[in-house]
Amino acid sequence: MAGPSHAPLQTRRQLLGRIGTLAGSAALYQAMTSMGHAMGTDFSGPPNLSGAKPGTSVLVLGAGLAGMLSAYELRKAGYDVQVLEFQTRSGGRNISLRGGDTVAELGGATQKVGFAAGNYLNPGPWRIPYHHQALLHYCREFGVQLEPFIELNHNSWLHSTGFFGGKVVRYRELAADFTGFTAELLAKAVDQHKLDDLVSADEVAYLKNAMRGWGALTPDLQYTKGTLSSLRRGFEKPQGGGPDGAPVPSELMNRDEIWKSGMWNWMAFHERLDMQTTMFQPVGGMDSIGKAFARQLPGLIHLNCKVTAIHQDNSGVSVTYNDMGHSGAVRHARADYCVCTIPLSILSQLDVQVSDGMKAAIAAVPYGSSVKLGLEFKRRFWEEDDKIYGGISFTNQPISQVSYPSHGIFSKGPAVLLGGYMFGPAAYDFAGMTPQERLEKGIKQGLAFHPQYRKEFLNGVSYAWSRTPWTLGCCALWSEEARKTHYQALCAVDQRVVLAGEHASYVGCWQEGAVLSALDAVTRLHKRALGAA
Repeated sequence: MAGPSHAPLQTRRQLLGRIGTLAGSAALYQAMTSMGHAMGTDFSGPPNLSGAKPGTSVLVLGAGLAGMLSAYELRKAGYDVQVLEFQTRSGGRNISLRGGDTVAELGGATQKVGFAAGNYLNPGPWRIPYHHQALLHYCREFGVQLEPFIELNHNSWLHSTGFFGGKVVRYRELAADFTGFTAELLAKAVDQHKLDDLVSADEVAYLKNAMRGWGALTPDLQYTKGTLSSLRRGFEKPQGGGPDGAPVPSELMNRDEIWKSGMWNWMAFHERLDMQTTMFQPVGGMDSIGKAFARQLPGLIHLNCKVTAIHQDNSGVSVTYNDMGHSGAVRHARADYCVCTIPLSILSQLDVQVSDGMKAAIAAVPYGSSVKLGLEFKRRFWEEDDKIYGGISFTNQPISQVSYPSHGIFSKGPAVLLGGYMFGPAAYDFAGMTPQERLEKGIKQGLAFHPQYRKEFLNGVSYAWSRTPWTLGCCALWSEEARKTHYQALCAVDQRVVLAGEHASYVGCWQEGAVLSALDAVTRLHKRALGAA
């Protein structure tokens, strides 16, 4: 990632690496968020690009969401726009894999996706938080049909190899007991006047009452086995009908083991703004968004264009590229201005004529490694056998999590679940395996949740972002030091070139970051073109 000269940055990355190794991908991503890599957004509406000078041309590099949205808004404002895209498809990291698709990696490994008709895996973005209003705005404007994405399911599994005998526990059981025991300790401390220096006299009664209701405590402030706790965590024998329908309360977990396990981190994961439970996904696959964006740009996107150089002078921008659809023939494109959305991991390797400050910024930001596993099974045994409908099960094993499809619930036939989502150190380990080895690891570790895995398995696919030739990683990983030193230079309009993408936002690793960055970039480029800045 970084060279030895960036000592503070290296220390931050070492910290993230240790977090990822010890606590898994979920904890790593949560740590990244606290460092400013994924935040809420400030969308206030589409840009006002009025007054464009007729005939002014803009070349957009990259047909991901940032590039396509830049082209859309600029063309709508009256600019002459063309888009060059390296891939044979538009959409960038907005991608869905279906039966018949091929995944080719650096190193030569090739996978043929064997999913049944209607099944898919989103190897990149796979959910949209409710507060990502810029992306949601354009989904509405472009007619993308959305449906709920089930983020939190209280009936999903939690698993840690070193606790509770290595057996899975239900999310609702751990959440109920963690909350109950915490509420009991706090209520008793208040009741015994141990917090008198922190809690005023008129707060005591309110706080005790709040803890009693929040933690399902008995009137004497106990969290115990009984009806109150079982209405949260579930009964040993559920309620039924007839003379034998009385429920049997369930046993509580060991309080000390709950604290030591650290499994409450997975509860905290769902409390973050980005992961709260009103989330969405496009009907039929995440690439529905990329396809909708592309439909707004008929004839403007040129595929198979591998950019090799970006030069600029006082009169315009010249881009050199290989036309991969015609044996790599060298071609040139020229425009008055350029919006470049090429990932920094690729851009840093090209001949780019920009200021020293922007060059340093482009080179300063590493990209994270991420691997996803898509496993197709003969039937939805997680629904039929385990009563899990959507949501995520977490483990401290390298696969980190298993996510159950939010669409097609109760349907018959084969279905695909996300059999692993690795980020950081675990992702590098999985990326070093063959695709078949990744699937085998995913199945073996997934047996902790579902012993049905091997019997029901049909086929699968893995997607390693660090082995993806057009991005070499899943997203930009800014450190606090790098952002303080380089972020403003990266986002500046450099003569006639401006960069856009999730890397040029404070909403890194999300599509919302790409959208907001594009809107900001075209607004500032428009001002430059008008001579206002």
